[in-house]
Amino acid sequence: VNVGNGQPVGLRDFIRAIERATGRAALCNNLPMQPGDVPTTWADCAMLEHLTGFRPATTLQSGVDAFVEWYRDWYDI
Repeated sequence: VNVGNGQPVGLRDFIRAIERATGRAALCNNLPMQPGDVPTTWADCAMLEHLTGFRPATTLQSGVDAFVEWYRDWYDI
């Protein structure tokens, strides 16, 4: 069963969310698509919703913010 919010997220949007959560700019080296790369992917939560009635609603930014907070607490940084 997949768990996610069912919305595709672009890599640049994901990087910006991490930058906002950490307060640091990412150093990016943009390359052409590599063999095996997929242009779009996301979690299909239809089975989760069907089995449990639960539909995840965590936004990308709030999820990244929560992860960064947990990471900093866990590693005491």
